[in-house]
Amino acid sequence: MKTLSISHFLCILLLACSYTAHADLSQTIKQVKPSVVAVGTAYPPKAVPRGKKPSTYWGTGFAIGAGNEIVTNYHVISSHEVDIAKNEKMVVFVGQGERAKAYPAVVHKVDLEHDLAILRIEGKVKPLTLANASLIDEGKEVAFTGYPLGMVLGLYPVTNKGIISAVTPVVMPAFSSKSLTAAQIKRLRSPLNVYQLDTSAYPGNSGSPLYDPETGAVIGVLNSVYVKGTKESVLENPSGISYAIPVRHVHNLR
Repeated sequence: MKTLSISHFLCILLLACSYTAHADLSQTIKQVKPSVVAVGTAYPPKAVPRGKKPSTYWGTGFAIGAGNEIVTNYHVISSHEVDIAKNEKMVVFVGQGERAKAYPAVVHKVDLEHDLAILRIEGKVKPLTLANASLIDEGKEVAFTGYPLGMVLGLYPVTNKGIISAVTPVVMPAFSSKSLTAAQIKRLRSPLNVYQLDTSAYPGNSGSPLYDPETGAVIGVLNSVYVKGTKESVLENPSGISYAIPVRHVHNLR
């Protein structure tokens, strides 16, 4: 009987671990996807005004609690107008592609300081579990699932995987007070630490759940606008760096 050398044994062990990790993430994505929704607006099916789109997309959200609460970024819902006079409603889209269903939504709670909002919907979605409120260490592997570029790419959730590359303040003191904006001064008074990620996110990813690839527990909320607007204000062109608001602020909002 031929015996395996130590090097061969180690290679087999590494391949097995790699396959297991890949399989775990695949299963976690299947677990998470039903809870991830698109946030936007929709007109009644037979009452779409001429020249208007039946539905629009703003960003991403995810279900928590009893399944009728949706977490997203505040800027996702505050930077758009709803044509109430013509029966347009804010909705969340559940499902993917043309089979996605629109559930009417209302704003339940907001946290302006941390750019978070919780919506209430008429219906229920499979909720995600929120991790504990402790900050996650740098180097931790993470994943996020959302709808980058929304209607441009269609309502098909996309998953990215990376690591937390830094736990960093949302705004750094400037070399000169003259270069500070009013928003930066306000945030310096109450520093907020956020997760810096080594993977790219797009505006449509705002509100996506950042989660543990093994368990699916949410550890943060992707933010593609609010953080960049402060932390990268000195850059002429925004970087490809992504950020997330720690989940403890979701706990506090509930």
